[in-house]
Amino acid sequence: MSEILFIRHAETDMAGTFCGHSDPDLNERGHTQVSELLDRLRPEDIGAVYTSDLRRAQTTARAISIFFATDCLIRPALREINFGRWEGRTWNDIEQQEKDYAHRWISEHPTLPAPGGEDIAEFERRVLNEVEFLSTQAMTRNIAVVTHAGILRTVLCALNGFSVEDAWKQTKPYCSVARYAVAALPSTQFAEVVL
Repeated sequence: MSEILFIRHAETDMAGTFCGHSDPDLNERGHTQVSELLDRLRPEDIGAVYTSDLRRAQTTARAISIFFATDCLIRPALREINFGRWEGRTWNDIEQQEKDYAHRWISEHPTLPAPGGEDIAEFERRVLNEVEFLSTQAMTRNIAVVTHAGILRTVLCALNGFSVEDAWKQTKPYCSVARYAVAALPSTQFAEVVL
């Protein structure tokens, strides 16, 4: 039975802000995290790497693909959700500047998008359609999928019934890994989250 390893990208200088479609590359700590990730992945047999088209994911993914001497394939559907006018801002700043909407966002989460941001239901459809595609790619080989926290949280909630809070805790660390065993299409079976 083959597996999909969903991997959150390494850290950027936008850590601590809403970083959706913003496109920073890894910072120095992020490059260290990638080296540590490669050590953790050493026993794996990865036949291909799929990645978001954003630089933080691509840099992480390319390091994995070089390490395993395999293809690195860009998939725009693996992009993080677009946070609209909240991109690049901290939660403290948003609460101070847009207090009413910020409180609505918390009480209606996860259905209310950030102002000017991507519709959450459309984002989830995009993610789950991509997971179905990735499952077809993993039928005969193990694959790594380098993406973003929002994608990982959607996968954990939709496929495993995690609460939003539990999914948040599991995916908060950079380079966190969620391992899935691919049984038969269109379903994937959750195996474990590895931090």
